[in-house]
Amino acid sequence: MQRILIIEDEESIAELQRDYLEVNGFASDIAISGEEGLKRAETNDYDLILLDLMLPGVDGFELCRQLRKSLDIPILMVTARKEDIDKIRGFDRGADDYIEKPFNPNELVARVKAHLARYERLVNRSSKTNDIHVKGLHIDMNARRVYLAGEEKVLTAKEFDLLVHLASNPDRVFTKEQLFERIWGFDSMGDISTITVHIRKIREKIEENPSNPTFIETIWGVGYRFIKKN
Repeated sequence: MQRILIIEDEESIAELQRDYLEVNGFASDIAISGEEGLKRAETNDYDLILLDLMLPGVDGFELCRQLRKSLDIPILMVTARKEDIDKIRGFDRGADDYIEKPFNPNELVARVKAHLARYERLVNRSSKTNDIHVKGLHIDMNARRVYLAGEEKVLTAKEFDLLVHLASNPDRVFTKEQLFERIWGFDSMGDISTITVHIRKIREKIEENPSNPTFIETIWGVGYRFIKKN
């Protein structure tokens, strides 16, 4: 049974999420603060995290950043804050999706299922694919780890999947819409601006000069491509 961690300080909302998840066959735990959520996430084996932004103590943005230091599982932010800047901040810190309150419980469950299914498919696909070596960059598909000149670069789950997709199709240009559909898997959910955020974060980790990238090139007005040539 897949396990979900709900980090939410409003107990009625957390219990609603838990009830709908359990009806749909998921096991779930509730943490009512950022500190408790971090401790549970670090000491238990979860498949996905539902994370509220407005938490007492450590807020959701900071908690997401800390979780991403060691976890690559899907993280879905659930919040009443609807400003685009908040969504971008969430994606920037490693969130995979953004669900606005008040939410339809059935939609929340649908998103949870979609993210888990896509994550599982990508993990399985990676485990059957040869490692990628190009210009000092080594992508270990089985371990889902990335090295540059022998030094490990820690990527989130979606950053890794996005890099692998581009690197597995070198010199091919992908639009943001194509990348969003390939990695996130559903056009009607989420925010396509996350592609720009994730590309920037990947460049910060693997490019010597992110402003003059040698791996992931921006094709202005079109999208992005991975440069294979040495």
